[in-house]
Amino acid sequence: MLGRTFIIVLDGVGVGELPDAARFGDTGSNTLGNTARSVGGLALPTLGRLGLGNIVAIPGVAPVGNSLGFWGKAAERSPGKDTQTGHWEMAGLPLDFAFRTYPDGFPDEILDAFVAATGRGVLCNAPASGTEVIERFGPEHERTGKWIVYTSGDSVFQIAAHESIVELDELYAACHKARDILTGPHTVGRVIARPFFGTAGAYRRNQGARHDYSVKPPGLTVLDHAGKAGRKVIGVGKIHDIFAGVGVQESIHTAQNSEGMDATLQLAGSAPDGALIFTNLVDTDSMFGHRNDAQGMARALVEFDGQLARFLPVLRADDLLLITADHGNDPTDISTDHTREYIPIVAYRPGIPGQPLGTREGFGDIAATIADGWSLKGDLVGTSFWSILAAGDPARTPAR
Repeated sequence: MLGRTFIIVLDGVGVGELPDAARFGDTGSNTLGNTARSVGGLALPTLGRLGLGNIVAIPGVAPVGNSLGFWGKAAERSPGKDTQTGHWEMAGLPLDFAFRTYPDGFPDEILDAFVAATGRGVLCNAPASGTEVIERFGPEHERTGKWIVYTSGDSVFQIAAHESIVELDELYAACHKARDILTGPHTVGRVIARPFFGTAGAYRRNQGARHDYSVKPPGLTVLDHAGKAGRKVIGVGKIHDIFAGVGVQESIHTAQNSEGMDATLQLAGSAPDGALIFTNLVDTDSMFGHRNDAQGMARALVEFDGQLARFLPVLRADDLLLITADHGNDPTDISTDHTREYIPIVAYRPGIPGQPLGTREGFGDIAATIADGWSLKGDLVGTSFWSILAAGDPARTPAR
């Protein structure tokens, strides 16, 4: 019987290049394996016991014969490697298109409309690292009041502004206006507010005040179907933003991985029976993958492993925990962009021996499994592995 379900997404933590990685310039990418190799091995005892080392070779994390968890990996059906595409496919809604990107910056027609709508000019307008762009353009922004607009290899229109120059409400309003402008052939996946503070040479981004303004999913997901069935759907971190609020009944906004895990731990004690708790831990992607910081990535994974050790004992007997990712972001790669990789799937059901889940053909197998375990009705793209998770359970029938 399936009770509550916890999905924890380690943002950007892929487990090896997909067969089509060369098309994306990502040959050789392996976020988890390459990170471990670059730092001389990872100490992840909790994830190791759950079977993480059985998925891919990870220096420091040995394969185990009698795993506490179920383990496998999944390929991406959708033709992208961005946050929204990964999460939506994971929720049972793969895409048949890739969001548009802007490697040469945004065209004049977009920027002219944005300037007219907001009353401020624009600096940068190019792909850039978020920390580098504010150091480079921050002083001019403070002098002129112009927005710092930049993008990346992802489909994003990012707006940075110093909190002493532009109040948060004005920044958020500008993001809404940009969202209205970026439609039709210029639809981007996300408009992102990037407030920062401090002085030249020591600027810092305010992660807690970041907000993502996404386009809405083009169809129903497992979140929608769970809600229709009377189940509580709770998003932690940027889940609400990724799904544009669609299907998310309650949202807990967090700035860092530690806050996200603290919130998820609290929900393990308070969330109602049958709830879906969907957590995104963004630091591995935004703080370390995009900055080519393998040491930071390693520290974040070790910290998560320790938090996970405290989390597992509070789960109820019928709970399901799924640990996965949405794409890769190999910090040892020459670029600072996402990488086209398999994602890990580590599942845990208290007291039920683990088994291999194999290589799944799509991220949507996660949604299909949850729907199968809860007997949800609705069209979701994916193949359930609920029968594997239920094989060792005395009560093998799905919850009603």
